[in-house]
Order: sequence, then C-alpha cells, then structure tokens
Amino acid sequence: MNQLPYIIDDRETPKFWVNRATMVEQEILDLEKKKIFEKCWLYVGHESELNKVNDFRTRRVGGRPIIFTRSATDKINVLVNVCTHRGMILETRKEGNARNMRCFYHGWQFNTEGRLTSMPAEEDYPAGWKRAERCLPRPAHAASYRGFWFLCWDKEQTQSLEEYLGNATDYIDLLADQACGDMMQVSSGTQYYTMHANWKLLVENSIDGYHAATTHNRFLQMVSASVKESEFDARKGSKARVGVRRKRTSLKGNGTADLGNGHVSIGGSDLSKGKSRGGLGRAFTDSHLQQEHMLRRDEYVKLYGEEWTDRMLGGRNMLIFPNLVINDLGMGATIRAFYPEEPGYMDVTSWEISPPDLSPGLHEARKSDFLTFWGPAGLATPDDVEALARCQRGFESYEIDPWNDISRGMDKSEDELVGAGEVQMRVFWRHWNTMMTGAASELEAEIEPYEKVEKSDLIVRSRS
Repeated sequence: MNQLPYIIDDRETPKFWVNRATMVEQEILDLEKKKIFEKCWLYVGHESELNKVNDFRTRRVGGRPIIFTRSATDKINVLVNVCTHRGMILETRKEGNARNMRCFYHGWQFNTEGRLTSMPAEEDYPAGWKRAERCLPRPAHAASYRGFWFLCWDKEQTQSLEEYLGNATDYIDLLADQACGDMMQVSSGTQYYTMHANWKLLVENSIDGYHAATTHNRFLQMVSASVKESEFDARKGSKARVGVRRKRTSLKGNGTADLGNGHVSIGGSDLSKGKSRGGLGRAFTDSHLQQEHMLRRDEYVKLYGEEWTDRMLGGRNMLIFPNLVINDLGMGATIRAFYPEEPGYMDVTSWEISPPDLSPGLHEARKSDFLTFWGPAGLATPDDVEALARCQRGFESYEIDPWNDISRGMDKSEDELVGAGEVQMRVFWRHWNTMMTGAASELEAEIEPYEKVEKSDLIVRSRS
C-alpha cells in the first residue's frame, strides 16, 4: 500500500496535492466504505417519487439493497430489501405499486410497511413462532428534509439529519422553495449509467467550474448562439463577485460556500432580474416564455423578497458529503447520487426535479435543457464520463507520478481569479482526510463560515 500521506495541505508555499493512490488502491476503498459510507447520512430518494400509497422504488444505498416505499397508511418507509427467511433479495423490480411484495424463493410476502403478511404452510412453524419477529429490517436511521430522504447505517450515529446537513439546509431550501409552498416533483424516469473512474473524481467534477470552457465547449457554443446580445450581457452579471481579501466570504451563498461536514456549494445570484434564465440554459424560443418566466419571478418576489429570489434563480452546484450532488442552474436541476463498486468503477443514478406548477412551455424548456446538458446522451455528461475515465487510466502510473494538484486559487481571492478556483474541492478533501485518518486539520479554514440566512427575514417560509 502506498505510504505517502493522502493529502499535502501546505499553506506557506502554497500547494494542495492529493495522492493518486486514493483513486486506485483497493485498501483505501475498503477503508472508505467502513469509515465514510458506513458512518455518513446517505441519500435515498425524494418523497415525490412515491405519489400514491403502496408505491415503491428499489435501489442500492451505501452498497446495500433498500426499498423506498409509501405504505397503505401513507407513511414513507426505508426498508432493507432482503427477505428475512433466507436472505434473498425480496423485490427485483426497480419500481412499482403493490400492496405486498412476494419473495420468489419460498413465497414469503411482505407489505409496504415491511410487515410479514403471509407465507406457505405457516402452521408448520413451531409454537411461539411470531410473524412480527420476521419483519423486514430497517437502517439504523432514516429521516427527511424538505422531501429529500436519507439513511444512516451506523447504529452509534448521534447526529440528526438536520445537524448533519448543517448550513446545506439553506441550499436545499433554495431549490425546494421554487415550488411556491408545494413540493418539488421528481420527473418520471431515472437515469442510470456507470463510469470507469473513482467516485471522488465525480465529486470533484460536479463542483468544478475550471473544466467547463474546455470540456464542454460544444455546449457553451450552442448556448452562446441561442442568446441575444442583450440577454448575454445580463447573463454575465450573474457571476458572483466577492471580497478582495485573502480569506473569502460566501456573502450568503454567492461564490464558494463551505457548509460544514464536507458539504460545499459554488454559485451566484441572478442579477438580470429575470431577463435571463440563469445557469447554462439556452435563450427562450419566444417572448411568451420569457414573459411567463418574468411573471413567475414576480410571484417569487412576493413570497420571498428580492434577495432570496435572486439567489434561487442564479444557480448553484452543491455537494452533500460524501456522494450526493444537487445541481440547480436555473434552467433545470438534477439530483445525482453515486457509489463505488471498485476503485475505478462506480454506479451513477440521476433524476430531474422541477416545480410541479410550471406552465407546459416552461416545463418543456427546462426538460430540454436538462436532457441536453445532464442527460447521459447529452452534450455534457458524455464529456465528463470520457474525461474521468481517461484520468483513471492515467492513474495506472501513480507510483511514478503520485500527486494530483488542486492548488488553484490558494493565494487569491475569488475576484482575483481569471477563471474558477478549486477551494471547493479542497473543502471536500480536507473532510475526507479527517474521516479517513481521524486527524482534523489544525490549519485555518480558507473560507469564512457561511452566514446562514435567518428564516424570519423571508416573507414566507413554506415547509413542503
């Protein structure tokens, strides 16, 4: 096993290097599964995926099979997808609606609350045998925030979900509040794909603005071609400008924000007052859609005020440590979760999420941009898949050249940067290193603590 440190965090030089062995060695992945994925709160799904009683979804969370259900009593449940009789996977369908789920092996049957409801020849079991003792198991903890459900496998976890999310709740609110008091809706259909790359490369990529101009040049050219000059000028105003100090500040969510516990976000406010779509969206195809967008913005202002509305419509990429990314770029939003199967291989699942009351035209425009940019067959995701796979192949020489360089912007404020910095990735790696080694950094944080918004400052705070 590589004996070099995982990271070199040198503030004097300055430089921040990451050992490429962390991307390659099986021993390190085994430790990650034990020290990170077994300990952290992990994303399960969004409540809107379960619209009807007895709806269910099956997926793997932290390497274990689960069933995400809405029971006949309208209660959300997170169950382990393993028959309590002989340990067989119980439900093999990705999704469905059923009052009961029946094990293919011996016919044991469970309802969507996890209770054992029947089995063949029950009378053959010994006296004192009880169905209630053979219900489907559950993770140690399961909880939700604004419709986003998480679990934690660690029985000794004492931190609640909201404590774990910390200041990231503000950023989830920025997405959830777009539903105007209703609940955001995950679109039907799920995107499944794989990457021949280490899972931490996708973490970096998801919050990295440095690669966009080169890796996604085709998409950016398409966006530029679709935008009128006046709209393009307004759009340029959406980049967050923060203080010209050595130590950066988040200014209530603009620029880079360290949200605690390894969570981090990059983004900015929409300064166009609704004249542009924000993020990487193409221009509206007609004036009617533009007018609908402006009217919706007016509704947001009535509910939340100008500052919160500008933040909502500006766009942000957020990592919730360790493996959940929410990209909300104004023109669309994606929820992306991923899990490593091997050091150089991961499964990726993503969903599109939207306000449920969008007009048909705005919904179609949003869905089109989502598929064009984030879809597995779009103009961005395939670029990232290829780029990260090439990195992973390059790591075959990690013993000869052992270091990745993530030093960009260490000696500059965000205003001084020509392009995008990498402090957000350093936030992730420092927390990763603490969890892996047990040794917290004694160095001062690069970013001032995020200034959490006082909810009383907002005109309305919906809690869908």
